[in-house]
Amino acid sequence: MAARASRKLLRDFLFKRACAAPVACARHCSSAAQTAPKIPHFSKKGRLLTAATLGLVIGGGAYVSTVDEATFCGWLFSATKIVNPFFALLDAEAAHRLAVSAAARGWVPREKRPDPSNLGLEVWGRKFSNPIGLAAGFDKNAEAVDGLLSLGFGFVEIGSVTPVPQEGNPKPRIFRLREEGAIINRCGFNSEGIVVVAKRLGAQHGKRKLDETTSSSSSGEEVKPGGKAGPGLLGVNLGKNKTSEDASADYRQGVHTLSQYADYLVINVSSPNTPGLRMLQGRKQLKDLVKQVQGARDEMQWGEEGPPPLLVKIAPDLSKEDLEDIAAVALALRLDGLIISNTTVSRPESVCKHLVASEAGGLSGKPLFDMSTNVLKEMYILTRGKIPLIGCGGVSSGEDAYKKVRAGASLVQLYTAFAYGGPALIPQIKAELSECLERDGYKSISEAVGADCR
Repeated sequence: MAARASRKLLRDFLFKRACAAPVACARHCSSAAQTAPKIPHFSKKGRLLTAATLGLVIGGGAYVSTVDEATFCGWLFSATKIVNPFFALLDAEAAHRLAVSAAARGWVPREKRPDPSNLGLEVWGRKFSNPIGLAAGFDKNAEAVDGLLSLGFGFVEIGSVTPVPQEGNPKPRIFRLREEGAIINRCGFNSEGIVVVAKRLGAQHGKRKLDETTSSSSSGEEVKPGGKAGPGLLGVNLGKNKTSEDASADYRQGVHTLSQYADYLVINVSSPNTPGLRMLQGRKQLKDLVKQVQGARDEMQWGEEGPPPLLVKIAPDLSKEDLEDIAAVALALRLDGLIISNTTVSRPESVCKHLVASEAGGLSGKPLFDMSTNVLKEMYILTRGKIPLIGCGGVSSGEDAYKKVRAGASLVQLYTAFAYGGPALIPQIKAELSECLERDGYKSISEAVGADCR
């Protein structure tokens, strides 16, 4: 069986590669919603990357015939480390686009191994096979949801999505600080808009339903439990347009158009790259906004599962008073959750020595870890553990994820570490997190949530 899988993988890869050019050309003539994500042209560098990928496939074909599927799966994830250095040769945004395109086309390993049993948990009545998710910002336009979920994430968050398409800020707008494991970005909600994203998510949702129907009528195979987009769960992060004068109208429009495809929704009021956005974190502004967005969600018709949970993503650059105000609003309005946190506009001392430190934008990655984790812990205490929190900021190992959990996070997201480490980082973090739980005597991830706050 493993040998057949290898041959199929090689055949599919060669077929896709041979057809890539004509297919792209044909799709270029169709509507924007149906246009497949384009792979940038990189001449010699691109050919080197293709050759390396093809070499991995051929080498894997020879290797897989002698091993079981789980072993081969592990080999594929480890082999992606060979490709990662090629992305470092590219401009940061070009590398990002190439990574999204590869995931959209299925040119990434698919996780076939079950997650450690102690990582499974239930939040908002939804079952997660593991608490490790991909933060918003990587797949802004829902181009690669299936490919990203197949990597083994417990959930993937797309967006931020704005009502009207917008280009975002001028390029260059993404700057690497590789030595610090960090990135500075000022993308500014570059988005293809909710109409395009809705069509993509609708197509994926339809495919999922078809797979479920086909599977239920077949002789034995079960569809893996998950959310509306596949085996993992899907979050949809909503943003506002830069020129919009009515923020609540933008978020309400996003809810009406996209919530039917989401396992949870996020109001992003904390990006530092959209003028005036962070002012929405004020007590009165946030209370009014959440009320209106909750109303927009609740006025829609929902089935047995009910409406998707609504979360707010906040900044790490907040005072104690700001955090108290947000906690009060969250408790009073029974908000379903908070994501802590977005990028920071501050520049820790370790970052200041780099030339790009003076670039405007939000800093993410390892330098953000302590700041975001402290805010996470403070918010867990302020909300008395009554509201599920997602810890985000600087996670690059299972130990980091475990610290977020102990600080109060039910779920954990990463982005920058994934951009640097690639697919191999995901099973590594899950294995390390599982080991941390066993080391400290926890039978499940839920038992460890908020352990440092008790």
